[in-house]
Amino acid sequence: MERLPTPPGERPDRADDFGESAYTAAATVNAQGIVTGWSEGARRLLGYEPPQVVGRPAAHLLADAPGGSARRAAPGRDRWSGSVAVRHRDGSRLRLRLLANRHPPGGQADEWLVVSAVAGRPSTPGEKALGEWVFTQSPCGLAVFDTDLRLVRANAAMERALGFTETEMRGLRLPEIAPHPASEEADRRMRLAFETGESQYLQADIRPATPPGPQHGRPTSLTPMKDTDGRVRAVCLAAHHRAQEPPARQHTLLLKDVGARIGTTSDIARTAQELADAAVPRLADFTVVDLLEVPGSGEELSSALLAGAVTLRRTAVQSVLDEHPESVAGAGETTAYPALSPVAECLAQGRGALYVMADFAVARWAGEDPQAARIREVGTHSLMVVPMRSQDTTVGVALFGRHRSPEPFTPEDLWLAEQLTARAAVGIHNARRPTRDRTTTMTLQRSLLPQTLPDQAALEIASRYLPAGGRAGVGGDWFDVIPLSGARVALVVGDVVGHGMRASATMGRLCTAVRTLADVDLPPDELLTHLDDLVIRLSTDEAVTGGAAETAGGIGTTCLYAVYDPVSRRCTLARAGHPPPAVVTPDGAVYLLDVPAGPPLGLGGLPFETSETELPEGSLLVLYTDGLLEIRDRDIDEALDKMFAALARPAPTPESVCDQVLTALLTHRPDDDIALLIARTRALHPDRVAAWDLACDPADVARARQLATGKLAAWGLTDAEFVTELMVSELVTNAIRYGRPPIKLRLIHEKNTLICEVSDSSSTTPHMRRARIFDEGGRGLLLVAQLARRWGTRHAPAGKTIWAEQSLTGS
Repeated sequence: MERLPTPPGERPDRADDFGESAYTAAATVNAQGIVTGWSEGARRLLGYEPPQVVGRPAAHLLADAPGGSARRAAPGRDRWSGSVAVRHRDGSRLRLRLLANRHPPGGQADEWLVVSAVAGRPSTPGEKALGEWVFTQSPCGLAVFDTDLRLVRANAAMERALGFTETEMRGLRLPEIAPHPASEEADRRMRLAFETGESQYLQADIRPATPPGPQHGRPTSLTPMKDTDGRVRAVCLAAHHRAQEPPARQHTLLLKDVGARIGTTSDIARTAQELADAAVPRLADFTVVDLLEVPGSGEELSSALLAGAVTLRRTAVQSVLDEHPESVAGAGETTAYPALSPVAECLAQGRGALYVMADFAVARWAGEDPQAARIREVGTHSLMVVPMRSQDTTVGVALFGRHRSPEPFTPEDLWLAEQLTARAAVGIHNARRPTRDRTTTMTLQRSLLPQTLPDQAALEIASRYLPAGGRAGVGGDWFDVIPLSGARVALVVGDVVGHGMRASATMGRLCTAVRTLADVDLPPDELLTHLDDLVIRLSTDEAVTGGAAETAGGIGTTCLYAVYDPVSRRCTLARAGHPPPAVVTPDGAVYLLDVPAGPPLGLGGLPFETSETELPEGSLLVLYTDGLLEIRDRDIDEALDKMFAALARPAPTPESVCDQVLTALLTHRPDDDIALLIARTRALHPDRVAAWDLACDPADVARARQLATGKLAAWGLTDAEFVTELMVSELVTNAIRYGRPPIKLRLIHEKNTLICEVSDSSSTTPHMRRARIFDEGGRGLLLVAQLARRWGTRHAPAGKTIWAEQSLTGS
């Protein structure tokens, strides 16, 4: 890589002259923090040869982590200065004063030129006397450069023009302080002044580089400064004062110059910092931007609600002084303003105001707020407070102060500040709108997802839901756990196509439909068929009303529905275009279940197939949405390998397994929603289940009651015998009278629940009706409904099962 050129006069003539004169240590660093250039001065200062540094991270040269000022100042700016501790090649520690400029200024390359002036000799008496030769009270910007064309003195006007203090600039050449064609020309003319001993003149605007735009040069003279013997000892650069344009004209030009650079992105912090950078130093000597936060809503407040004390978050700080001494709070910290402070009053009134530090309101504020006291300590004499408003909404407040500039703020300055803050407020308000929409969508979605998983004995379950972190917004992924009859449990995971409020609303409709269909105990394939019909109807309705049918109606939505029976340890599944579930056996084997894919929901006319498998007790059943596998810069096979490896690692609980999977697969916020549902199977042991075949004879009802009460006695559930006898009697009688053989009775004791089931081969569904006074029948199911916690009918390929659950106490 090409080494940085070293300007003439920087290197010593001989090795033994090292340290006898000043020189510049310079390096270039790209946007990724990699050193791309290394000057001879840098080699002499730190001892590293170019091949040892170029191509490596600049952070390796630091003795400490970068200071807070460096982290705050560099992003979004074209220049920075500060003190940094670096490490010499021999291991020693040096603290250097660095000055950095972006190359090209305002460009996209984002390469930085970092320079440090290294003084090899102490100041001479002649240098100390320069102040007596040139510095007077003058509106002109004055700077003195020595024979090496390095700055040794600068007055306040020149500090304001260049944006750095004299201490920060001392020892550097003008093109290093302000990279700009005008600085290069002035540097060349200074050399001529030294060589000829004659003054040089040019029209130039000596200032930091700004984006392309109209330049307004002013007369600039470069005057040789001679000692008593007539020798040229220095050159004085004087940027001559010119007649000021009318304030309105100045402010219009400034607004045109910097206003367009405010609110260029959707980054709220950057927009606030753009406002602060635009105001300093051309309007104010320091600016702080504080934004309102409304916990839990994401909404800004109207001015009418802002009376009284107010707490804001400091979002941006800028100052002509290093380390921003005017601000007590740093960027990102909160700051509170008393009710009678100028800030609180301006927020309540919704308009800006001008203050001087002698005003009673400011003096009272300084007596009760450390922030105001700090502003006074730095010598601030004039202050502007401007609420940041967009339409009828207040998003924050901006404070502008002057302590270096002697002129107080004027009404014209307040007008300009209001224009700049209004532009920033519009950008911040618009940037917060997606956040408000996202918050509303997430609130809706989380309200539709299960808040707690139901208590059941068949499965030990853990779940995770992660909303998307990308700009697409929250999607429609969902999961659910639904207890079914016969101690069975249904697991469902779905992914609604699209993002945003409509996707979440569609997800809520489908989730409700699945619960309704599951409640009537439909097999998985039939349930998906009904769900498919629902999605088609939703899409048709959206098309009629002019909505986006595929996005809002849900065409392309995927779903996986599984039913696990702890008695038989069998799992029945069907899926509609959804990724297949994974299974982890108790011995650690991991595989995907071979479940027929089926089409996504909403296509219509295509069948869904059911798959059934037996799961050993203690197996893990893993259901997920495709966002878990579709991770940025990773193919599906790699994601599956990582997921299988995470699942194979032993874990005490499904909760731990969830954490292992997400840790293995996620390196950043997901680009799509992720729903993860992991269930560890349990088996209902045979001693908790009793089943008998019954004859299709009314006389066998008494036998059924005896069998049931005998089993309850063996289980120690004598308190439940009376209710169970009644249920068994009514259900068996109903099956004998209206059903067809074979007839079976089954009792299931699950935790604190007793389930009574009577099956027959008839498909006729019983209906509860209200019996009249003299009717002999019609009271059986009504009695069962009164005694049971819940009851229902479950259909099978051949026949049906009527079941009833009752709660047990003291068992």
